[in-house]
Amino acid sequence: MKKLTSADSLVTINHYKNLLVAEGIPAFLKNEHFGSIMGEVPFQEVWPELWIENDLDYDRALQLIDAAKLAEESPSAPWKCSQCGEENEGQFAACWNCGVAQEVDV
Repeated sequence: MKKLTSADSLVTINHYKNLLVAEGIPAFLKNEHFGSIMGEVPFQEVWPELWIENDLDYDRALQLIDAAKLAEESPSAPWKCSQCGEENEGQFAACWNCGVAQEVDV
């Protein structure tokens, strides 16, 4: 067993865990219920942690997590709404003006 990372959010750490499990890397969480004691101990010590079961999976798991972090930080290119012609920033999946979903090329 080896600790891979921790995060201040259960949503984030569960997302990372799901990415690993989908790639066949067995993973589990620690400290997922410690949020209630935050303030009693330093906050980073109660953040949920992501651990992998097999140490040999560590490098691959770290690559997957790093790729996920990079994708979260990098918004897509700006796009123009096909319905109203409004320019939208890349992080929006729907037009802020009319609400039509962005068309995705396949």
